Formats: sequence, structure tokens, C-alpha cells
Amino acid sequence: MPQMVFKRYEIKYQLTEGQRARLERVMETHMRPDEYGPSTVRNVYYDTPTHLLARRSAEHPYYKEKIRVRSYAPAESDTPVFLELKKKCDGVVYKRRCTLALQDADALLGGTRAPEGQIEREIAFAASRYKGLAPAMMVAYDREAFYARDDHEFRMTFDRAIRCRCADLSLAGSSQGHVLTPADQSLLEVKCAAGMPLWLVDFLSAEGIYKGRFSKYGAAVAWRLERERAFGSMPALSRTRRQAPRPEGIRIATRPAALARVAAIA
Repeated sequence: MPQMVFKRYEIKYQLTEGQRARLERVMETHMRPDEYGPSTVRNVYYDTPTHLLARRSAEHPYYKEKIRVRSYAPAESDTPVFLELKKKCDGVVYKRRCTLALQDADALLGGTRAPEGQIEREIAFAASRYKGLAPAMMVAYDREAFYARDDHEFRMTFDRAIRCRCADLSLAGSSQGHVLTPADQSLLEVKCAAGMPLWLVDFLSAEGIYKGRFSKYGAAVAWRLERERAFGSMPALSRTRRQAPRPEGIRIATRPAALARVAAIA
């Protein structure tokens, strides 16, 4: 059964093709490939018309959250997908997810389906706090995942060809979009509940590879905003949402300086 609740650190590194090849050779002794093999991960991120979730995240607050629907294959309305609430508090990632038919996930976020169970209630409550929440961006990438031979909770993923689009916000059909990352680079994410193993620390140190900040959704929003500035408004969000109270304590700026660095969201 897929894991539905996560608490872990997620550390990100940008690797060249050569660095990735050398790391994979080292990993052969310590890691196993994920049983599902290479996959294309498809995500539809939900946000407000003013990109509130992306803008708040760009300010690197103590707490932030994202809401998305994810599939690992093309998904139609009745296809089971993952509905996820991803929160980050003081550097620790907490993720809640549940499996629903795509149409039910959309209805839950839209407030037209009553939640069932604790995780659905948490996600529905988070969604209800944002005014005009709607599908905002499709983000896809090609992933290879690995887990430690002696610890299934320690995972490493390589994501290549991270791409996005802000029209046709569907998990069905093609995953194509504007490519955000160089063709000769991979994004390595190390997911662990505690410290990293010494063999990985030694490799990263020897290669001079340092952790960085990169948000796939943040980079996608930055691309959209650049296009809006250059070419005018982009296509409107594909669906509308009910009006809900704006969460208190959230500061909304008309053009925050943090947008200039939105692609560097942790």
C-alpha cells in the first residue's frame, strides 16, 4: 500500500550528466531502483488567481504549503490519482495524500464533495482557506527513484526535463510543456528522516556538489510571469472555484520583490 503520510527532510542538488553517472555507480552498492521503474510524474498545482501560494513560498516563511493532484500515467476523470497537501515547517516537510478518482479530487478541492477520513478533511480544510483556488499549472518531469537497501524510508530521486504549461491543465494525454531545466542536468532530491549516509556525504564533498533551492512549481510560475510581462496576459485559469475567506495572517503584496527569486523556492 502506498505511503500516505510523510515527515522528512528533502535536500536538493543540481547534477550534471557526468556527476549523475558517477553517483549512480556509487549507489549500486547501497541503493535499489524503485520497483515501479522510470516514470513520468504529472502534477497539477492549485493556486489563487494572484499566485498566493507561490508568492508566499518565495518569501521563505517559517511555514508554507502547496496543494496538488499527481499521477504517474495519463489520467481520465475516473482514474485514481494522488491528492496531496505538502507542507514545510522550519525545514521539515510534512505531506498528506490520499487516493481518489480525478473527478472526486477536483470536487473535494472545489468544495462540492464532502471529505471522508482524516487526510481528506485536512486537505479540504486547507483548500477552503484560499479564495478562488483553482488549477494553476501543469508540471511534469521524468523521474528515476531509488531506496536504500537497508532502509526503505531513505530515498533518492533524479528528475530530468522538468517542464510546465499553464493551458490544458489536464493529467490526460501529453505531458509536454515548456522545459525549465537544461537537458544535461538532473535534479537530485535526497529524502530522509534523519541524516544522510556517510558514503553519500563523501561523494558530494569530493565532487564539490552543494545543496541548493529549487521549486518546480516556483520555477514554472516565474516562467509564466516573465511571459506575461513580455507578451501580455496568459490564458485564464481553466476552472473557477467558490469564493472562500482569505486566510488571516497572509500578507499580499501587489508586486513582491520575492517574485524575482521565485524559481529558487526551497
